[in-house]
Amino acid sequence: MTGAEASSPPLPQGARAEPVAPAMLSGWGVDDQRVTLGLFAQGCETDPPLRQGATSPPALAVLCTKAAALLAAGEPSRETARRFFEDNFAFWRIRPTGAERGFMTGYFEPEFEGSLTRSDAFPTPLYGRPADLVTKMPGDDWPGLDPTLTSARRMAKGLEAFPDRTAIEEGALAGQGLEILWMRDPVDRFVLQVQGSGRIRLPDGKVTRLVYAGRNGHPYTSLGRELSRRENIPPEQMTMDKLIARLKADAGFARELIRLNRSFVFFARNDDLPADSGPIGGAGLPLTPLRSVAVDRSLWPYGMPAWIETEIPDGKGGSERLARLVLAQDTGTAIVGPARLDLFIGSGAEAGHRAGLIRHPFDFVVLWPR
Repeated sequence: MTGAEASSPPLPQGARAEPVAPAMLSGWGVDDQRVTLGLFAQGCETDPPLRQGATSPPALAVLCTKAAALLAAGEPSRETARRFFEDNFAFWRIRPTGAERGFMTGYFEPEFEGSLTRSDAFPTPLYGRPADLVTKMPGDDWPGLDPTLTSARRMAKGLEAFPDRTAIEEGALAGQGLEILWMRDPVDRFVLQVQGSGRIRLPDGKVTRLVYAGRNGHPYTSLGRELSRRENIPPEQMTMDKLIARLKADAGFARELIRLNRSFVFFARNDDLPADSGPIGGAGLPLTPLRSVAVDRSLWPYGMPAWIETEIPDGKGGSERLARLVLAQDTGTAIVGPARLDLFIGSGAEAGHRAGLIRHPFDFVVLWPR
């Protein structure tokens, strides 16, 4: 490679990027890169994206357009797709600070029962984005506010911290008409907010889709980690299934634990999404199971291809070797660091069970435009 071709991606201090040849990646010649090429050709992100990500290198958008032209000319062969990525990207193995491998979790699109009207069966409100919510953008300076806040409330006198989860649950948003639907309990709402999207099955059998519309900006707290600490459960044994079962068993305990997570997510309904389409990720595009990943949006741009290798649970008591080309199309509050990924598993309970089991080290190779 030339010096220009070998320019490595920007990384925080302590992290390392090591060049690697595609032929050295186990499974590179077996994976069907046509799938990821098709996703890449749909565009790097919408304008504007659902959640602002890192600035994309200009060459990445050019390559998205080039991929679209390639597909418009006809269905490419597997070899053509593979050569597209080999010819247009440099491959960099990412070593996080103090470690050799990255850390991966899984997420999914849950489905719950709900109602468009409040009732005894559905008393828990889900809110749309408040009109006075302001999201912090790169370069914004909010003097006088906690620098960890990522959103704020615009008042006549200026910006102030937005109400946290406890304040919202105690009525801070009452009377604004923000309720977009009602759920069975705060546990279902908590799971929906953690995953960032979902499907709600209404009493008449129809399904409405929910997409992320913002958050109150307070820091995210892992309830799984807190429950592990309180009840002496080894972290590797703490799954989403166990956490939900514990919360469902005791409403008072659930309320107290959930309120430790001061972060609160808002949603919008999108009933135009086809039933077989994945949820909308932070890039503003539909997610694809086992091909879309969430990344740290302060470090990586949407549309970035990456190669991942690891073993993950298959959800049936066994494991599956995962070696494939994925695409950065989403982000998450808990996804922080240069080699931290969240792998989208799919929709529904089975995907949720499997996603909750994934807490695994993995090899992470970024494909950076030449």
